[in-house]
Order: sequence, then structure tokens, then C-alpha cells
Amino acid sequence: MPGTNLTRDEAAKRSSQIQTDSYRIYLDLATGSETTFVSITEIDFTAEAGASTFLDIVAESVNKAVLNGNVLDVNAFADSRLPLDDLAPNNTVRIEATMNYSRTGEGLHRYVDPADGEVYLYSQFEVADARRVFACFEQPDLKADFSLTVDAPDSWTVLSNSPSPEPVATREGIFTWPFTPTERISTYLVSIIAGPYASVKGDVYHSVDGREIPLGIWARKSLIEYVDADEIYEVTKQGFEFYEANYGFPYPFRKYDQIFCPEYNAGAMEHPGNVTLVESYIFRTKPTGALIDRRVITILHEQAHMWFGDLVTMKWWDDLWLNESFAEFMSHLAAVKNTRWKDAWVTFLASEKSGAIQQDLLPSTHPVAADIRDIEDVLVNFDQITYGKGASVLKQLVAWVGLEEFLAGVRSYIAKYAWGNATLADLLAELEATSGRDLSRWTKVWLQEAGANVLSPEIVEKGGVVESFAIRQESDGRSSLRPHRIGVGGFDVIDGKLTRTFSAELDIDGGLTEVPELAGAKRPALILVNDEDLAYAKIRLDEKSLATAVEHLDAFEDRLARTSVVFAAWDMCRDGLMSATDYANIVLKALPDETDGTVLRFILGQLATAVTVYSDPANRETLHNAVASRIFEILEGAEPGSDNQLQVASAAMRLAKTEEQLDRIAGWLEGESLPEGYVVDAEVRWGIVIALAAAGRIGEAEIAEEYAKDSTSYGQIFSAQARGALPDPAVREKVWKEITGDFESNTVQRNLALGSRRATPESLVPYGARYYEDARAQWDNHSVEIARNMLEYAFPIVLAGRTDLGVDIVALGEKWLEDNKDAAPACVRLVSESVDSAQRAVRAQAVDAGK
Repeated sequence: MPGTNLTRDEAAKRSSQIQTDSYRIYLDLATGSETTFVSITEIDFTAEAGASTFLDIVAESVNKAVLNGNVLDVNAFADSRLPLDDLAPNNTVRIEATMNYSRTGEGLHRYVDPADGEVYLYSQFEVADARRVFACFEQPDLKADFSLTVDAPDSWTVLSNSPSPEPVATREGIFTWPFTPTERISTYLVSIIAGPYASVKGDVYHSVDGREIPLGIWARKSLIEYVDADEIYEVTKQGFEFYEANYGFPYPFRKYDQIFCPEYNAGAMEHPGNVTLVESYIFRTKPTGALIDRRVITILHEQAHMWFGDLVTMKWWDDLWLNESFAEFMSHLAAVKNTRWKDAWVTFLASEKSGAIQQDLLPSTHPVAADIRDIEDVLVNFDQITYGKGASVLKQLVAWVGLEEFLAGVRSYIAKYAWGNATLADLLAELEATSGRDLSRWTKVWLQEAGANVLSPEIVEKGGVVESFAIRQESDGRSSLRPHRIGVGGFDVIDGKLTRTFSAELDIDGGLTEVPELAGAKRPALILVNDEDLAYAKIRLDEKSLATAVEHLDAFEDRLARTSVVFAAWDMCRDGLMSATDYANIVLKALPDETDGTVLRFILGQLATAVTVYSDPANRETLHNAVASRIFEILEGAEPGSDNQLQVASAAMRLAKTEEQLDRIAGWLEGESLPEGYVVDAEVRWGIVIALAAAGRIGEAEIAEEYAKDSTSYGQIFSAQARGALPDPAVREKVWKEITGDFESNTVQRNLALGSRRATPESLVPYGARYYEDARAQWDNHSVEIARNMLEYAFPIVLAGRTDLGVDIVALGEKWLEDNKDAAPACVRLVSESVDSAQRAVRAQAVDAGK
């Protein structure tokens, strides 16, 4: 829709005409309805005399508009814009409007706690949703200071970027919170939190410049008892120590609150001094190691943004990747260097890099430095290219130029552009100056070209001696052959351990690079290309190395090397070079002694995909039964109370197939036949309920009974997943209608869709066609978050290759793409990704069938 979707050209024109100075925003959150609130905004800005521009605002109604004392015609408000004409050199505009609360996690989200009926508000403005709360010039290069005044019920707390003031009683039962002006920031970074949020005891961080930075942690009253504040504060302070030392710039804001918010769409958001995080990072039950890892990285990621993103901000969303990739790289570096998470690069490989490579193989892949033409482009580019690949590329850059040289360039960049806006070119100029490297070619092949190259070993050996060894680089057809700084490792079995006996680090380029250090040496049992995981590429193993690795998976001394091998095998499976059955056997061998929580999470998810989607449908039941049986055996041998036990038990629920297996997990609800040390807490109960629902062993009534026992936000999430998994045709129809429009909230809708992934293929047959029939309307009639939940999560991938059931989701998808070329590009992109996943599954099934 014109106006709603701001373009880069429009933003560039506007910033050439005006400069913003300050905002004064009044929000009445005390006397509106359950759906609307009053917003009054005054903006001081300069402009070219006589220029015309527009304000951004998404409102129920614009009630009054005044520019420089002149009343404007509010009927001119249309398509989320209000024109401003005949501007003076110095201007003040005042907008009085009625705004809508959100139930989609965009704008000012309103949530009612099912545990106690309390109301909680939080804002989420990235990319362009500040206009849902106050009138503004909605683009990152028009920075200003923001003074908020908020009316709220006297039982509430209000938080924002500035320190919270003492509230003033202004009306009966209502307090006014007059915040001091923020530092100079962009509109998308403004933050508003309001409600009866509770806090744990505060702490302080002693900055290098002598200030005491107040630290706070906030959550809903019904969750505050579960907040493990000591660990959150410890990681927060360790992050500040690392960043202040390595950025060479004291923490730039006045306080640092972290607020855990309900129904949050993202992991977190880097509001200066007022970071919001998803509530699942509050552990009311025993968390998996993967979730603990992710929370640490998220905390450090948002902290990294305080300097890189908040203090220095991109000019336009073309550099969104740099904002997010940089924070993702630095968060892992900070974890390794200054916390107890010394193996964070293992976590990085398992989550960020592996996910990025999968994203890079999609038809919708794009260069790291994407061409962002408008707001819709931004919204669908919050993906693993933006985060995982960009961070992997930065890791490779650091290996190429040196860590100290890289950090020196970053310090120069921050010092030069503090409180302003900058571009990728600005950063590269500083890195070239400190490293002495010309980054022009590096920028072209790594940032401006899509695709993941493949690195393979080429070995000539005779009598157990290496005559020559080289690394072959191949393009996937979308990228040039790239320069890499890479490690090569050789491993042998010594005293029962797979030990590194050879190591070299070198630059490679072009199609074939010799590694002379190995020539003439005894052939190691395993040769690992990309040892230490420096390069972003898919790697292959020669036949002997793969056999050694699989035979001795439990003997690796180096966890990163072992993880590299396991994820290389997954790439081979997805690329049709290894059968799903063979990959499943590798995972089953790796599971018993795997201790990294994030690796466990991902290989168990990959195992489920291999068994239920990539396996030959004709042999799937046999494979599924065998894998599930082995999972239960591994569970019996797991260390009592360990993360391995917790995650393998969840996999047992996910893969339970036979009546005996389902009976067993059902018994866990009553405490029967529990593995030693395994605790059936509230979340485990829900895992069992979801598994039984997916198998058709329980229905809506039993799910409602379980929710009555756990009527919390968590119960709300898991009950939605359970309902989404039910095979009953009448329930499936209701669920589909909720997913596609009749939704209660963003979180319920998303979890209904996630639950549908667990439903039986037979129950999903009608929705193979319905997905495509409803896709276009889903995008056109809903917000981006709601549309994406359906298009990404409700695709019935288990129907891939199941033409025996009377549906061909590949053929249907290919026809949809042909017939809907005029649909919104973002909608086409999301559907094309679903179709590609089905096509890949069909190819994998053929390999597993030996065809």
C-alpha cells in the first residue's frame, strides 16, 4: 500500500529536506479503552524553506494537527501519512491522535496475564512501528532526543530509555511519569514499558569513566519468583567489561534495564538502556542447555548494540545486516573471552552458521549486504543471512586481518561516528586503515554475492603417505570463488582418543590450493578441512576421513572438530550425498556422549527431519520405529538429571510411535517408569500432552484440563501447540481458521502453527492445497508478523513426496509460483522457501530409497 511501505528513495529525499531536533510525546495509558489510547506528539525540526514532506502515523484517527501554529486538515491523513507543506526553516508540528493497542507484537502490545488478569504493555518498533504509537519521521537517519510523559494507573511502573522519574499523582488513581530527554537516538529505538511489572533487587556496573550504571531486571508479577537474577547480572557485567575494553568508549547511556516481555516476537530488542527480552528466558522449569546458551548470547548481543547500532546507527536498512551480524559475532567473542561459556564457537557453528548455510541454499537467498528497497524488504530480511552468515563472514574477516586490527578499526569507527549515522563503507575504511588490507575484493565476493561455496579435500597417497594434498573450492553457481583464511587438521586415534596430530592455517583462493605442509607426511586417519571453523563454507570429508569420524565419534578430544564433522554430514544429507538413514545412524552414535546443549538441540531436530521428512516414505515407518526404539535406549543410559537426559527425553516424546512407546510416556504423567533423575515438571508435562495429542490419544477436553492446571502464559503457549497437533478433522479446520485469521494473539497463532507440524500427514492432506489457496490473502490482509507465522510455520512439509495420500505439494507450489508472480515480493519469497523445502525433501527421499 502506498505510504505504509516507505521506500529508500522517499527516505533519502526526506532526510535531504529536514533534520529532526526533539520530540515531546504524551501518552495517556490510563483512561483509554482496552483497544485504544491517546497520543500527543510535538516535533521540533528544521527544513528547507518552502519544502514539503510527510509524517508517518498509523492511527485509529488523527484528531488534530497543527504546524507552526496553523491548523492542518486532518482529512489529508491517508495511507499512514500526513502531508506537511510549505515548511519554515524552523518548525514545530503537533499531532493529537487516537492509537490502537496491538495484539500482534508490533507497536504498543497489550497483554492480559491469564494467571491474575493484570494488564502489561510493551513497545516493539523495529522496523517501522513507532508510528503506531506516536507521529514521527520513521527512518533511522533522522535521530532526535525524545521526552516522554506517560499517564498510567497508580499501581503500574513505567520504564523507558531514560531513567524512570518519580511519578506525580495528577488525577485520582493516575500517576504521571515525566521522563527526561533521551540521548540522540532513532525512532525505532524508543521504548515504552508499562504495567504492574515487578523487579528483583537492582545492581550496578562500575563504568570505566567512574559512573555507576544502575542495572535492573523486570518481569510480570506472576513470573518474578523464577528470575535467576544473579546469573543475568553476572553475564551483564561481564559483557560491559568486555565491550568497554574493546570498543574504547564508555557505556553511552544512563542506566540498563532488562525487561522480560510476554508474547514477544523476537528474542530481544536493543532499546538503549531499556532492553526487552522474550519471556521464555525466564526459567520456571528446568531449562535445556540450549536455552541457557541462547539467553547468554542474547544478553551479550543486545549489549553489543548499545555501541554498534544505538550509539552509531545505520543510515538506512541496507546495513541492517551489519547491525545484527556485528552484534552476533561480538556476543560470541565476548562469551568466549569474558564468561564461563568458553565453547561459544561450538554453539555458533551449531546454530548460527549451520542455519545460515541452509538459508543460503534457498531460492530467496540474497547477498549479506542486501538491496533494501523498502520497509517490506527489511521485514523479510531478518533471516539467517542477516544474522548467521553475516556473523560468519565477520569471523572470517577477523581470521583474515587479525583480531586486534579488526578491533582497532571498530574503535576508530565508533569514535568517529558516535551519536550519528554511518554506513558499511565507513566501517570498511577504518578496517582498511588499521589492517593494511584492501577490502574491495573481499567486500564484493563476501558481502555482495549470495551463496555458500563448497570446500573438499583432494588427496593423493601411497603406502599410507600423503604425496599431495589440496583443497578444492567449488561455487554453488551464485558466488565467485572466494578467498578464505582456513585451518586444516589431521587426527589419529591415540590411546583410544581421536587426537589432532597435524595442524596448519593458510589462505586459500581460486579453485585449487595446495597444502604443502602435508606432503610427505603419514596420512592422518581423519583430515578435516576448515578445522577451527574459521571459514564460511560447506565442507566435505573424503571417504576414509568420514569412516574414521563416524567410527570414533565418541573419541574426539576437540568438541568443535567433532561438531564440524556432524554438521558436515547434515549438509551432505540435505544435498543428497548421504541418505537420511545413514545420517540418522550418525546422530544416534553421537547422542550418548553429547554434552553441548545447543548441539543436542539441533542434531535432535535434524534427526526428526531426517526420519519424518527426508526418509523414503515406503520405508519410513520401519526407520521411524528403529530410531525411536534406539532413542529410548539412549535415554535409559543418560546421566540422571543431565541436560542430555532432558533433551533426549523430549526427542523420545517427539518420535514415540508404537503403542508401547506412547503408553510409556503417558505413564510419565503419573510418575510411572520414569528414568532415574528425570523430573516431570510443568513443561515436561506439556511435552507429553503434545505428543499424546499428535498421536490422537487425547483431545481438546484433556488439553483444556491440563491448561486449567497451568493457566499461565506458558500454559497458553503449550496448549496452543497441543491443539495444533490434534488429528481430528473438525479440530484441524478450527485450527486452520485461527492460524489464517481468527487468532487470539500473535503467540497463540504462532504456536497453533508450530503444533500443526506435529500433526499426522493424513490429517493435513486438505491443507496441502489450502496453504496455497490462502497464502496471498494471508499476506495482503494481515500484519507482517501474523502473515509470516502462517507462511513459515503452517506449511505441511510432512506431505512432501506423499502423493500416495492424494496431494502433491511440490506441484501445487510450483503452479502457485507461476500463477502469482504479481503477488507481493515478500509473500512470493516466503512461499518459494516452503516449496523449496518440499523439493529438497523429495530429492532426499529418492536418495534414501537408493534411486
